[in-house]
Amino acid sequence: MQISITLLFKMSSFQTSTLMQLSVSPKLCQPLKIVALGDSLVYGYGDPEKGGWVEQLRRWWMLPDSVGHVLYNLGVRGNRTQQIAQRLEVEFRHRGEIRNRVPDLIILSVGVNDTPRLRSPKGRNYTDFSQFESEIATLLDQAQKLCPVVFVGMVPVDETKMPFLDCLFYNHADQYRYKEATRQACEQRQIPYLDIFDQWMQRSQGWRSERITNDGLHPNTLGYQDLLESVLNWKELSEYHCQADYGAELQQEFR
Repeated sequence: MQISITLLFKMSSFQTSTLMQLSVSPKLCQPLKIVALGDSLVYGYGDPEKGGWVEQLRRWWMLPDSVGHVLYNLGVRGNRTQQIAQRLEVEFRHRGEIRNRVPDLIILSVGVNDTPRLRSPKGRNYTDFSQFESEIATLLDQAQKLCPVVFVGMVPVDETKMPFLDCLFYNHADQYRYKEATRQACEQRQIPYLDIFDQWMQRSQGWRSERITNDGLHPNTLGYQDLLESVLNWKELSEYHCQADYGAELQQEFR
């Protein structure tokens, strides 16, 4: 049975509100301006059917019974942490509207493009680890000065498909080091961090392979769907959904 994306969204929201029984503050139930900055994971590369998790979240928040948040996808393929930091404030300042002069929330997702080894599995990392630690700290500090921030972590690559573009050797060990540095930096600043890497690594290699494109780096449509569900059920973001109780609607949809 194929379930429509609208129904899936409603099911996710219903499950979240039922299981977690969150109390949502009135402020968060007003339409907000939200920007998602990052790399190809934000852009949605690899999902020609639905456009990735950010695009699907954007559409969900446009549904008639949604609170009506405005979500801007500011993902750029290949961006590393330093590049996100360079464009962060300019992007932020240019996403104002008549009522909302600047965005209310920043979603960050970056780091995987800092991790690969160059030219060989033993080559240097694209961004030196100590340099990355400094750059991710700078990015988070810069973002927090603008508005509240949440961070969605990276997806594990398929090591058997490396190298990417015949020169970039991604691997799980380096991914883990860089994502842990990011997670700890977020924790120190009380920035919510969604650890997608750990969630996916707890699954089998076969499960992960079914959710990664042939390039070994980007999620496919199924992968982005799982990523979206993780985001929808993430308690730190669920309070922003402000959806009604969909129990009655779900019963009608299944009739």
